Amino acid sequence: MRGPHNIIRLIRTGATLERTGAMNVVLDAFDVGPVLRITFRTLVWPFRWLGYKGDMSSPPAVRALSALGPAYIKFGQVLSTRPDVVGDELAVQLRVLQDKLPPFSMREAKETLQKELGQPFDKLFLSFSEPVAAASLAQVHRATLVEGGDTVAVKILRPGIEKAFRKDIDAFYFAARAIEWLSPASRRLRPMDVITHFEGVVMGELDLRLESAAAAEFAANTEGDAGFQVPYVRWHLSGRRVMTLDWAEGTNIGVNDALDAAGHDRRALAARVLELFLQHALRDGYFHGDMHQGNLKVSENGDIIAYDFGIMGRIDEYTRRVYAEILFGFIRKDYRRVAEVHFEAGYVPADRDMDEFARALRAVGEPIFGMDASRISMGRLLTYLFEVTERFGMETRTELILLQRTMVVVEGVARSLDPHMNIWQVARPVVEDYIKESIGPKALLRDLTSTARILARFGPQLPRMAEEALIRRNNPAPPPKPQRRIARLSWMALGAGIVGAAWIISAL
Repeated sequence: MRGPHNIIRLIRTGATLERTGAMNVVLDAFDVGPVLRITFRTLVWPFRWLGYKGDMSSPPAVRALSALGPAYIKFGQVLSTRPDVVGDELAVQLRVLQDKLPPFSMREAKETLQKELGQPFDKLFLSFSEPVAAASLAQVHRATLVEGGDTVAVKILRPGIEKAFRKDIDAFYFAARAIEWLSPASRRLRPMDVITHFEGVVMGELDLRLESAAAAEFAANTEGDAGFQVPYVRWHLSGRRVMTLDWAEGTNIGVNDALDAAGHDRRALAARVLELFLQHALRDGYFHGDMHQGNLKVSENGDIIAYDFGIMGRIDEYTRRVYAEILFGFIRKDYRRVAEVHFEAGYVPADRDMDEFARALRAVGEPIFGMDASRISMGRLLTYLFEVTERFGMETRTELILLQRTMVVVEGVARSLDPHMNIWQVARPVVEDYIKESIGPKALLRDLTSTARILARFGPQLPRMAEEALIRRNNPAPPPKPQRRIARLSWMALGAGIVGAAWIISAL
């Protein structure tokens, strides 16, 4: 029944957009041409009666996405940070999806708390407010603890949210399979892998124990970052469906009038948001993957406070260096080096022309430099980048999906604070500092020392491995593939140990 169910779900998606009036809004926002517009409307209109009615008091797009469920709400949250893509009016409307959705009842909230924490409600809390924020997966209450009288924020998952999300994920898988079947050229974008990645990220959000662990790790990594705060986790009041954090007062970073009234410098805040994201991604390899306006506040002293740690990104050291070199190449307008990095990392097939790829990258990068950010159309830029990747056969890198998406969201947040900000100028000092630390003589010595330390642990085994490799080499019977691999690795390990030791001695 999974196939028919998903077909109905996708049809209902289009029908809901049509019934709520959101279809025209979406088509206008993405500047869809007349031919595609007529095609969409013709296919969807007969099924209009299948669409959800939604909340009549909400704007069309918000009404449609809220009615369709949490996965669609997540999509709307991302679009709300991109006024340059969907337009200022629609972006403002979609911000409602970040933390102003209809809440579930206080009775359900208290039942979940008692069941999850295993204690009577009155023994834990002196006071417990109505929801102060309600998002797609959970809502937040302000409470006062019986023990110590501290003020905390209590996050509670929506009842039945796991089942609702599973239905949407199934429909997305069905759509991805259909796209791959109908359009073989789309397979390079790996839509199935993209949905699998999205599923893993979202399912992690549905276990608040994992989010609590993420918040604690993020707080430890960023403890020394000036102008940045992460609330403390109250572990004894947290579980799979409940998470309790210290309450941190602040102004929503998406309300410019309130920030101005509080005397905050929005240009400085815009730069700091981008700098913090790059520092966390490059320095730590661990970053907040959902940095939209609903998850960021500004304290009275000007610190940025982060919330909602359900989506966190992690990238390894090698990928960080590749990412930094690509950014640094764009900043220096060294498009040849950017192209080389893409080829070295295997992002572009080796049989493609590197000079042509460098020229295509120049066409992407040059319009950005020296231009007021408000004059750059990110929609057209993303469209051209897509054409470049298709032309050179680049496949979707699933390990970079969250990093790329978060970069888009963070830039959207920064530009909502300062429409004239140039992201490259702000990014340059952060990227240069990382390059100095990770790609240079110090980094080489650090890498060689780490390699020597690893080899030292296996040092006693190297003579035996080499001897066994020589015996197998003189054996006329062809060894199985796994043994041949061990022999090669033995010689490589021995050679690497000798070379590494020589490098360390010469460097010292």
